Amino acid sequence: MPLIDFFAPYFAFVSDPTAWVALLTLIVLEIVLGIDNLIFISILTNKLPEAQRVPARRLGISAALIMRLLLLATISFIVQLTTPVFTALGHAFSWRDLILVAGGLFLVWKATREIHHNVDPEDHDSDPLLAKTLQLSLGGAIFQILLLDLVFSIDSIITAVGMTDEIAIMYIAVIVAVSVMMVAATPLANFIEKNPTIVMLALGFLLMIGMTLIADGFGYHVPKGYIYAAMGFSALVEGLNMLARSRKARRRD
Repeated sequence: MPLIDFFAPYFAFVSDPTAWVALLTLIVLEIVLGIDNLIFISILTNKLPEAQRVPARRLGISAALIMRLLLLATISFIVQLTTPVFTALGHAFSWRDLILVAGGLFLVWKATREIHHNVDPEDHDSDPLLAKTLQLSLGGAIFQILLLDLVFSIDSIITAVGMTDEIAIMYIAVIVAVSVMMVAATPLANFIEKNPTIVMLALGFLLMIGMTLIADGFGYHVPKGYIYAAMGFSALVEGLNMLARSRKARRRD
């Protein structure tokens, strides 16, 4: 069978305007969902030595892309993760719920520890054992990136299944979204590093996202629009604060 005939069924959607709308919508959705992951990657890799930061982002995001494509290849299995496996506290938990709760707890723990470190760095410096545990290696950073990306990947793929049945559309949307993440990772990380107040704001975002994942895992779904509206408003306020500080600094000079 010619190769073009083999792939033809997967790209039959190109003549369907509705499919193009679904593709554009899914790309935007995947990019928006990737903001959470990108903030985490930026904060995490900024703790590495400067020479390792860019390679860590590229390796982590590239490995995340491969993992998402592999998850799409097992999409029938991913969909089954929404099937309840046991009931507790009046809620039927599925494997997806358990993964979301575990990912949320990891984010809350990570954000809380980083906030503590930023608020009181001397407390960590005075304890050699604790300071050693805060040191991050390249392999450790990539492992944590993949660990959290697994959580976000499963959630976004299940969302994608609800929007379209075309597997090619899902693949294209994921590749485009992760490519945008690859381009935006370093500029965002540099911006966060140069603005200490942004670091605390980003950690607050991670804390909120972690709690949202936990709530979702327990069956209390918080619309993503509320989350991103709150993040956008907070970023706008902080942007105005940065502008005000910049003008005051220019006046003093």
